[in-house]
Amino acid sequence: MLPILSAKETDLLKRRLLERANTDYTEQEMVVNSVLRDVRETGDSALFSYIERFDGFKANKDNLVVTEEEVEQAFKIIDPSLLEVMEESAANIEEFHNHQRRENWFIEKNGKYLGQLYLPVEYAGVYVPGGKAAYPSSVLMNIIPAKCAGVPNIFVATPALGGNINPVTIAAAKIAGAHKIYKMGGAQAIAAFAYGTESVPRMDKITGPGNIYVALAKKSVYGQVGIDMIAGPSEVLVIADDSANERFIAADFLSQAEHDELAACMLVTVSRSKADAVRTEIMRQAELLPKKDIVLKSLEKYGTIIVAETLDEAVETANRIAPEHLEICTEDPQALLSKIRNAGSIFLGEYSPEPLGDYFAGTNHVLPTNGTARFSSPLNVDDFQKKSSVIYYSREEFEKVYRKVEAFAQAEGLDAHARSAAIRFED
Repeated sequence: MLPILSAKETDLLKRRLLERANTDYTEQEMVVNSVLRDVRETGDSALFSYIERFDGFKANKDNLVVTEEEVEQAFKIIDPSLLEVMEESAANIEEFHNHQRRENWFIEKNGKYLGQLYLPVEYAGVYVPGGKAAYPSSVLMNIIPAKCAGVPNIFVATPALGGNINPVTIAAAKIAGAHKIYKMGGAQAIAAFAYGTESVPRMDKITGPGNIYVALAKKSVYGQVGIDMIAGPSEVLVIADDSANERFIAADFLSQAEHDELAACMLVTVSRSKADAVRTEIMRQAELLPKKDIVLKSLEKYGTIIVAETLDEAVETANRIAPEHLEICTEDPQALLSKIRNAGSIFLGEYSPEPLGDYFAGTNHVLPTNGTARFSSPLNVDDFQKKSSVIYYSREEFEKVYRKVEAFAQAEGLDAHARSAAIRFED
């Protein structure tokens, strides 16, 4: 049975949620470090060896990349109605992310100008989980922001069990705008993207979800290459008042709980009767799900209902937890929007459920988890761009200030810096 807490117990809940990340992965880290070292030192030789070992695919430089024939075959196999949905979703994602594109800017004044250039990274590597399941939505969400940013080389890595990739993954990658798809998975794929091999160019940025080995590999190569984030277990928090529909809230709870046993589902409501109704409905609907066992374990560990005294207290509770997904199911959800400070993605009203953002609306579903929405953002175009500062001073303008530059440098004990400024105006 889901516990019902008061808003004063929010900190206890937050500590419990953060404990989800406190697992000891020493054994997995040793494996990952070995893979990273081998691929860094011996390139293709180690990469192909690990692919054969883990994916049962005898890879070489000639069969590592998905061919045009394989792409054509994938599009023939897939149900046309699914292709249509993926294409429409991709169009929505592209439209949303194109609004994030930035313009270069300059300030010109009296013989000087300063500015900023927005430049895409040259190589972006997107990791896509493989195996029996396919995650085309994740493919779209990672590739399309890179395309909108202007990245000229967008490469996908995904496991090819026995040499075969799920055709839905191939089709989604091509719809999104990927330039190459590599048949490689696991920590070895991250290593190839991070260090480069004879067959795989070195990436500037790596994004995309994966298992614990992929996550640890991304964490280890950060600094050699940029990464999106280290994603934690999924979570949803719903703010509700008496007007909310308990059936809808229960369904949204369970849509997160089915991810895995560490998923966290939370309701903050100002109505004790609504809390009781939602709890009853959650347990009723959970019994109907194919993943009932996972759902019940998730709810038992991290399912929580909090009763707040006011909507302002409910919002403050949400801000302290900083959830990945925040649903506002109140009579006037827009009225609360300006009060939200910390959330990965915000869903307003009962007809904007979290799966709408996962698959179709166009917003990105790669979101900060475990409270990191306090300081980080959903995956976006900025993740695939760099900013370069531009400075120009004429001789006359620099002559007016070079003594100030010289004085500043001398104050920091950097005589060569001071001389660099002064030498331009010596007799």
